[in-house]
Amino acid sequence: MKNVFVSSHPLVADLLTILRDKQTGIREFRSTAEQISSLLITDASGDLSLSTKAIETPLTKMHAPVLSENIVLFTILRAGLAMLHPAMKLFPSAEVGFAGLRRNEQTAIAEEYYWKMPTITKNSLVFLLDPMLATGGSALCVLRKIKQAKEIRLVTIISAPEGITAIHSAFPNVRIYTGAVDQKLNARKYIVPGLGDFGDLYFGT
Repeated sequence: MKNVFVSSHPLVADLLTILRDKQTGIREFRSTAEQISSLLITDASGDLSLSTKAIETPLTKMHAPVLSENIVLFTILRAGLAMLHPAMKLFPSAEVGFAGLRRNEQTAIAEEYYWKMPTITKNSLVFLLDPMLATGGSALCVLRKIKQAKEIRLVTIISAPEGITAIHSAFPNVRIYTGAVDQKLNARKYIVPGLGDFGDLYFGT
């Protein structure tokens, strides 16, 4: 699928199995979620633009590469918080936005309860972080509000085909980086085989 990048890293595959296993406890689930998030965000940032700056090593002067992108991290509460800490380690100077969206269990439609974001401009490269891309409803709510960004990359641990289709029907240029594309959504709009409710597993609720 165009603009969908599924990780082929063996560590991602191994870590994903731990997350899927219903025997995995909360402590292991949390540490595994951070590890896999770091790998996926690294994948998603593999072609960022560089400029150079003059520095001096202990041996000589040189022009060294530095990131030249205006990075913004945007996370969808609650589950997206699991991916935020690894992302901030990789981009310690990035500004951070938050969208509070909860899933209506009757309609499966995302309902907004909180919104806080830095200034997004035509020079911003946004990493939108959300572990599970199911229907795509939550991500679409955010994308409609930050579409002025230069580029938006959605990083997710597991994606459903229905969610990918929904995103690309409205925003075909958004790149989706994911650990796996699963089979389908079930009648309750949960990803199959999936791993259940990511937020509940991560936070113990």
